[in-house]
Amino acid sequence: MNIFEMFAGPDEQQPQDMRFSPEQDRTALKISDTRKTRLTLGHIQKLRLMNELRTIEMKQELVKVKAQYGAPPAGAAPGM
Repeated sequence: MNIFEMFAGPDEQQPQDMRFSPEQDRTALKISDTRKTRLTLGHIQKLRLMNELRTIEMKQELVKVKAQYGAPPAGAAPGM
């Protein structure tokens, strides 16, 4: 969990249906399983959605970090 997630309001959080859900993951492999699992179109779609969500979250986090650690405006009073 990121620190931003702790203080984010309910409207700022991403919907949980786009994130990874362990309830839907039923690929428990055993040591005796020697075959590779096949990727289905459903798997590829989930991977694509997770990658897009990760990209969106990284952009949002970058905006917050720039606001937090960026240079102050020119007319602002000097800090510590």
